[in-house]
Amino acid sequence: MRPPSVFPPAVTTSGTPYPRRSREERIRARLRRLDHGIQHGIRRVATLVLLFPLLLLLGSAIPYVLQAPLLLGYGCLVLASTIVIFYLAYTRYADPAVHPPRAHRRRGTDLFVPLPAQPTVSFLVAVRNEESGIEACVHSMVAGDLDGVQVIVVDDASTDGTPDILRELARELPIEVLFLEENVGKKRALVRAMERAKGEVIAFTDSDCVLAADALSRCVTALVRHPELGAVSGHARALNAEQSILSRAQDVWYEGQFRVIKAAESVFGAVACVSGPLAVFRRDAIYNYLPAWAEDRFLGAEFRFATDRQLTGYVLGQRYRGRDLKRRHADSPFVRDVDYPELAWRTSYVRSARVWTTVPDRLRPFLRQQIRWKKSFIRNIFFTGTFIWRRGAGAAALYYVHVLWVLAAPVLVIRHLLWAPLNGLWLVTWLYLSGVVIKGFFWGMAFKFGADGSSRWRYRLVMSLLSSVLLSWLLPYAAVTIRRTTWFRGAS
Repeated sequence: MRPPSVFPPAVTTSGTPYPRRSREERIRARLRRLDHGIQHGIRRVATLVLLFPLLLLLGSAIPYVLQAPLLLGYGCLVLASTIVIFYLAYTRYADPAVHPPRAHRRRGTDLFVPLPAQPTVSFLVAVRNEESGIEACVHSMVAGDLDGVQVIVVDDASTDGTPDILRELARELPIEVLFLEENVGKKRALVRAMERAKGEVIAFTDSDCVLAADALSRCVTALVRHPELGAVSGHARALNAEQSILSRAQDVWYEGQFRVIKAAESVFGAVACVSGPLAVFRRDAIYNYLPAWAEDRFLGAEFRFATDRQLTGYVLGQRYRGRDLKRRHADSPFVRDVDYPELAWRTSYVRSARVWTTVPDRLRPFLRQQIRWKKSFIRNIFFTGTFIWRRGAGAAALYYVHVLWVLAAPVLVIRHLLWAPLNGLWLVTWLYLSGVVIKGFFWGMAFKFGADGSSRWRYRLVMSLLSSVLLSWLLPYAAVTIRRTTWFRGAS
């Protein structure tokens, strides 16, 4: 069986990027020739210059906040947060796979036992009814540039041709395949695989993803270089970006969510969601908490979604919640057989670790995906939200402001897009939509100058309008139906 050619146009069939470099990469190459201090100075000045229109807009609106606190107050908070996030991402973020630990981070890291220079690695994926994409996924997992990786694939009682494809792959490739007779859900399936995993580093991917050849090795390098890191996330883009307008919009959105949001969170060592396309953990940071993850309950019922946020929360919060979680699952071999210390692990993002994921190209599956994500978001507020304030002011501010954005969105949509027009306040509606477009424009410019420089940046405007006008309504629906949990990964 030959590996399918499913890689995006920007990469070769081995997952290696073509020599063409983005505008940002060319600028960085020139900056690297300069003194380190000069580099940082230029980067800060350039970022402030690009953010000047937003700073000007914020400064002009602040004097009028008291006149319309709901509209202008929220708008000023969004503007200020956007400015801070961009500034952090473009002036403070350093890829942990490329840069050595900063001097001030070396203090207090003696509690973290460094990994060996070449740690053992287990790479896991759970699959259910993914016959169209699992072959490419497994081939990319095996084709990486790390030697000796233990690859484990769990089939969660697929009812299509997936099991037959996996049996053929197992005959050709150095992989272990575990077939489950009963559908148990993604989390429980991965925990079954963890019973066989031997690695000091545990990596997960999704069954509809394809990885660059060096993606996993870059994440492992980050964990080796920075002993305080318990988990790192790769950088995801859309594998099927050319499929539809919706998939193009998601591709641009993914770029910003990783390159900007996760980069800003990385500055404080508190990436809130080590995302499923490529999530890499130290074994000692998650092993004791796998039973809690698999058997997670919320509002009196099992929460079956394989929430990346929740597993990340166990890494970030084990110093505060770890002992209690272990006590609840003391009979599990994951807790009984070995007891790792509860440490204040940091989580980060590896920009250079590239992975492509199949995104929904039609509206209905896209909405199903968004509802799943919002349910996971709601559940995570009641876990990570209870301790993230103890991780420091920066980490807390990024987390709680994001929570405020999401929770306030349905209220603001009702006020600005329904109540205001019904009362003849069309100016309020126009101002709200103008703010959405302005914000989307700046995110689009971040894509244009930071990713590949293509004209696809304009689709970020589509995603901004879609998020504000349509997706914000999904939060109340997700809250009402949160106990309805079904694992479904289909993108079409």
